[in-house]
Amino acid sequence: MTKESYLAQFYGKSQNYTDIPNKWYKEYNVKKGLRNEDGTGVRVGLTRVADVVGYAEALEGGIQAIPGELYYRGYNVTDLVKGKMGSHFGYEEVCFLLLFGYLPKKKELEHFCGILRDCYEIPDEFVEMNLLRMPGKNLMNKLQDAVLTLYNYDDDPDNTDVYETLVKGINLVAKLPSIACYAYQSKVHYYDRDSLFIHYANPEYSIAENFLSLLRKDQKFTDQEARLLDTILMLHADHGGGNNSTFTNVVISSTGTDIYSTVSASIGSLKGPRHGGANIKVAEMMDAVLEDVGGYTADDKKLRVAVNRLMDGKLYDRSGLVYGFGHAVYTISDPRAEMLRACCAEVAKEKKQQTEFVFRQRFERAALDVMKERKGTALPTNVDYYSGFAYGMLNIPRDLYTPLFMCSRMVGWVAHNIENKLYDGRIMRPATKYVGENKDYMMMEER
Repeated sequence: MTKESYLAQFYGKSQNYTDIPNKWYKEYNVKKGLRNEDGTGVRVGLTRVADVVGYAEALEGGIQAIPGELYYRGYNVTDLVKGKMGSHFGYEEVCFLLLFGYLPKKKELEHFCGILRDCYEIPDEFVEMNLLRMPGKNLMNKLQDAVLTLYNYDDDPDNTDVYETLVKGINLVAKLPSIACYAYQSKVHYYDRDSLFIHYANPEYSIAENFLSLLRKDQKFTDQEARLLDTILMLHADHGGGNNSTFTNVVISSTGTDIYSTVSASIGSLKGPRHGGANIKVAEMMDAVLEDVGGYTADDKKLRVAVNRLMDGKLYDRSGLVYGFGHAVYTISDPRAEMLRACCAEVAKEKKQQTEFVFRQRFERAALDVMKERKGTALPTNVDYYSGFAYGMLNIPRDLYTPLFMCSRMVGWVAHNIENKLYDGRIMRPATKYVGENKDYMMMEER
């Protein structure tokens, strides 16, 4: 049976299989995709963990575009990034802040970092039995499997009280960066026939330092490289309770199931190219653009032509999308992209990749100009546009772009999971409106 004949038979020859028209959503007052008519998300909960600010409510109704801001527990993430410069690694501080609600003193942060580092160690035979012997074609799928397997190494895995969720969550935050690196090594060894090397996590390193050490054969990295990765981890640590993977975590957690199941589901959500997987799409798109325009020395006119070809569905994946631009909440600017752009400028000097960075900026300007001309408004550059470039400068393979995003977002999932347990406790159960026909049952011989 062909796809067309199946759809025709399943939905009835007299019906079009897209016969739920958009106008019905307004008539029945149903929020399509949990979105309001102006594109803003339907508010489905209250949170003190994080705030994503991309617009203001106008006095005459509707929304007013404003520069984007991101807050963790009331602190502007820009201030958090600036505050850690030269003194300490910031991701661990952000983890503490998101989980406990306040900025730690020096001794408190040192104690917390010690707890995290005590959890770096992977269970005996875990890497050999679950990763080396069973490599995965897709790392995100393999990480889902690995998280579910960790359930079996927990003496009390189904205990979902708040304290146990915190302890188990911290354990996952500490272990997943190593597991992601090991999953990558096993994949390239098995499928790409590349050399295999496995390093142990260093209990003296931060999470950012450890990731680079585990990934590189010689285990060497510069302080600037580690601090760039640390900043990326900070910027990805949380993005409010409404993003798809965090919402998924809270929805599934509300059933009373274990944290391993909720995290596995969130990983599946983050894998999608409309969510965490967008960073890979940006990298692939830029490869296609470079080939199309003839390299980094292409003039601005060629870049504008490339943007138009992307929007017309004639370049890259023919989707008509320019990846790395636009956001569900931010209307003028994504603060994460603004900070990453500045960080990338500094590291590009050290890595002698100013040519690539300048090209990235020039394409950004061309894309914003063309989109404004064609759509009447410019979509903001989002974090994925520069995160992929940053990963590339750090020689992080594309297979690890989204897993690395997952490792950083893990703490946000835990924080919202705990908050929901503390203040709600009900199973999340939204409703849908049935718009089909009621029919009389017919006996088999009468059909």
